[in-house]
Amino acid sequence: RWRTDENKGRTVRARDLWDKINMSSWKSADPGLQFDTTINEWHTCPKDGRINGSNPCSEYMFLDDTACNLASLNLGYFFDADTCEVKIDDLQHATRLWTMVLEISVLMAQFPSKKVAQLSYEFRTLGLGYANLGKILMVAGIPYDSPEALALAGAISSILTGESYATSAEMAGELGAFPKYKRNAKDMLRVMRNHRRAAYNASDADYEDLTTLPMGIDRTKVSDALVQAAREVWDRALELGEEHGYRNAQVSVIAPTGTIGLVMDCDTTGVEPDFAIVKFKKLAGGGYFKIVNQSVQRALQNLGYSEEQVDDIEKYCKGHGSLIGCPTINKQSLQEKGFGAAEIEKIEQQLDTVFDISFAFNKWSLGEDFCKTLGFTAEQLDDPSFDMLKELGYTAKEIETANDYVCGTMMIEGAPHIKDEHLPVFDCANKCGRKGQRYIHHMAHVRMMAAVQPFISGAISKTVNMPADAAIEDVADVHMQSWKFMLKAIALYRDGSKLSQPLNSTNSESLDEIMLVGEGEDIDETVGPKEIQKEIVEKVYHRAQRRRLPKKRRGIAREAHVGGHKVFIRTGEYEDGSPGEIFIDMYKEGASFKGLMNCFAVMASKALQYGMPLEELVDTFTFTRFDPAGPVQGHESIKYATSILDYVFRSIGYDYLERTDFVHVKAVDELPESDAQSSESGSSPIAPDNAVMEVQQAPTSKTSNSGGESVQMRAAKTQGYTGEQCTNCNSMRVKRNGSCTVCEDCGTTSGCS
Repeated sequence: RWRTDENKGRTVRARDLWDKINMSSWKSADPGLQFDTTINEWHTCPKDGRINGSNPCSEYMFLDDTACNLASLNLGYFFDADTCEVKIDDLQHATRLWTMVLEISVLMAQFPSKKVAQLSYEFRTLGLGYANLGKILMVAGIPYDSPEALALAGAISSILTGESYATSAEMAGELGAFPKYKRNAKDMLRVMRNHRRAAYNASDADYEDLTTLPMGIDRTKVSDALVQAAREVWDRALELGEEHGYRNAQVSVIAPTGTIGLVMDCDTTGVEPDFAIVKFKKLAGGGYFKIVNQSVQRALQNLGYSEEQVDDIEKYCKGHGSLIGCPTINKQSLQEKGFGAAEIEKIEQQLDTVFDISFAFNKWSLGEDFCKTLGFTAEQLDDPSFDMLKELGYTAKEIETANDYVCGTMMIEGAPHIKDEHLPVFDCANKCGRKGQRYIHHMAHVRMMAAVQPFISGAISKTVNMPADAAIEDVADVHMQSWKFMLKAIALYRDGSKLSQPLNSTNSESLDEIMLVGEGEDIDETVGPKEIQKEIVEKVYHRAQRRRLPKKRRGIAREAHVGGHKVFIRTGEYEDGSPGEIFIDMYKEGASFKGLMNCFAVMASKALQYGMPLEELVDTFTFTRFDPAGPVQGHESIKYATSILDYVFRSIGYDYLERTDFVHVKAVDELPESDAQSSESGSSPIAPDNAVMEVQQAPTSKTSNSGGESVQMRAAKTQGYTGEQCTNCNSMRVKRNGSCTVCEDCGTTSGCS
């Protein structure tokens, strides 16, 4: 949208929130989006208020100040790896048990406040979910990005939530419905019917009060038994609910299950596919933990590969974990370079878990004294970029060959025996290894969430993984399609958009290739390993390019007094109206102070020209406190500054960013509509500069007569202001504070408060 800014006398484009959100997600995976309309259309208790948000991971969405305990089932235990069928009876039985366990936990849980405890008892929300969906799809030979995968995930989710609600209704028959059920019964039953209609793939007209329509279960892509079970549970859940109500307002969520997934021995978390065939999890205390997908072997067997073929493929993926048989770096070649049997054994003990073969060759694993016997100096050994294998004389090709043999290629592409038609089964969220090219398209993640969401009470905590070279338009498409697919929340991650990420599928040597940072992109996070940090930061730094200003340029000029000191601000602008240089002149302040201000202005100008966002400068230097400081005269909106720099960047932020959060007097067109209307009628609570002059000319007598007070002063008094002018900053926002007065802008009091 466009509007005319009368203060500056030119047309400017207001911030486009949609573009800003998409840009933020592209740059740093923040923010995740939650779709308010969809969330509240599936809200079971709207009579008690709208759902305004969620927990940080976005899976638990309910009323403010409520809570629920989470529990997740490992789907691997409810899937027959031989027949590739879901164990329906086992899944339903486990769901019933855990619904009752979570109901009991409501009584046993401890809550952070009395209000949270009270509401949790009144609504009794539960959080049952599952993990390891990606594993059972791989074992079954079903590609994650396929209609079969969507139908299977939807059917499993339908059984879990439907059975849980049926159990909740049974408990309500014995113990009573949750206390707030009666007033919300009509709405909750409407939501139950919509869940049931999604299981039956009902026609559009059958859904109640939905702006967009959910994805159903394609019965042609899964077994009849699974479809029948997915529908039957909702028949029972609705029938029992109409008779007894429900013991719980919500029953299911899909949590991220990141840490508990490891404890549960899951290969994949939540509804995620595998991140990579071989991956490395960054540990909070430092270092990495090597994780190898355990599903590949069984999947290959189910696809018809022999034991010998499976063994060859696995070793190609994850490596031999030993130097024995390595054609380039092996026991013999190391002995020729001075390694003894003890040192070679130390290396062998690490090779099964290292990220890269070079990680095993350092002073910490071999001992500094031994490394010095090889001719290396202390300076070399302490250098994070020191490559011992390279210094020992091995070529880059020899090291790469050894790395593939010992640590594996970390991908299945190019493996011996593998058939091309089977590669989609093993596709992961990211490209695998250094040479992998295949990965699951980001829209496949959105479709999977859309298949599951109609059968979950809460929402789905999941990451839509995008490659490093994804465009902002791709991000926008994910956000838009997520809303159209009726998801409640969406979060995406563009690989390498943060300098530190918990999972990696490649080593530090190639990390700079996937962590591409565009010109002008913020870098707001550092990482652990010094060599990785140094490599990336240097890469980003040397790519910075200066954006030069046009020879003839426009700008603004402002003259004001800060604490009695005259200040001139001038700016130079690019063709698009954004500032590229700042001049600060205080010609009466002496050579030293004037010189410091000029040098600071040059530094700020250089920062703008090299891509630093103006928002960063404004946020950094506003409210800095040093002399000269005090009341501001000559600016229509800023009336007090804590320093010269505070005034300069408040003024620039006001002019270029339309920031009004740190100004003292807003222009009439910046006020809320009600205030603006009252201002036009002569009753504005915040008076502009001309009102100050009017008050100054008004009679000083406290006994007002019909013509002795301005309309602005009378309006201010009706809002609780005294009508007096602050002696410090000249603001009219002076209120009574007990028997004294206090200025709301600068805090100056009359002495007793």
